[in-house]
Amino acid sequence: MKVFILVSLSFLSFSGFAFDQNHKVFDQLLKENVVFKGQQSLVNYKSLKKNPAKLNDYLASLSAVKKTEFDTWTAGNKLAFLINVYNAFTLKLIIDNYPTKSIKDLGTLFKSPWKKKFFKLFGKETHLDEVEHVMIRKNFDEPRIHFAVVCASIGCPPLHRFAFTGNLLEKQLKEATKVFLMDRDKNSYDPIKKKLKLSKIFKWYGDDFNKKYGGYLKFVSTRITSDKKHQGLIAKDNVSSSWNSYDWNLNETK
Repeated sequence: MKVFILVSLSFLSFSGFAFDQNHKVFDQLLKENVVFKGQQSLVNYKSLKKNPAKLNDYLASLSAVKKTEFDTWTAGNKLAFLINVYNAFTLKLIIDNYPTKSIKDLGTLFKSPWKKKFFKLFGKETHLDEVEHVMIRKNFDEPRIHFAVVCASIGCPPLHRFAFTGNLLEKQLKEATKVFLMDRDKNSYDPIKKKLKLSKIFKWYGDDFNKKYGGYLKFVSTRITSDKKHQGLIAKDNVSSSWNSYDWNLNETK
């Protein structure tokens, strides 16, 4: 009888255990497997593939969250959770198919890797595109997520050495934005030639910046130069602008 009671209490305690909003397991995993080289981060996929237990445990905790529980969270906790979902399951997609030269190689003739249903969230099979474009972009007016969700490629924003959390989300999004716009391989402005070169992320998702920032050029203008005159020129599209090519090579350590 005592054994039965203890087992029952243990089960109830585990099943009712609150989700860790600090994402400590993922945070530690990122610190152990991500390194920065300039403004670009690189991931040790070889180590993650060899030692997948920590990642798998974290993914299991994400998939265990019920929609009814998620719906009670603050907006910050929800968005941080979904950003981490995207990044963590992207790591899973890579290590399950590693070695590979690019995430794009993991698709098929008829389906991109971002459309592959390979994990469960809120009780149903889903894919990375649904997380980013439906769960995040349709429900949150926060275009800075484009500097936080990482598609395992050199051309993407860097995967940071921290997990996103609701209580630090504003600070973390500011940091992610700053690092991305400081990467001169992706975004640059020449004040002499009045030439602006941006990542294609702004080409693909520029409209996301309209409501909150009045457009991606206004958003970029105050973050890519401190010169008020040139900020005005960029914001009004009175400069020469072009897109940098997008590097789809895997963001891995060598």
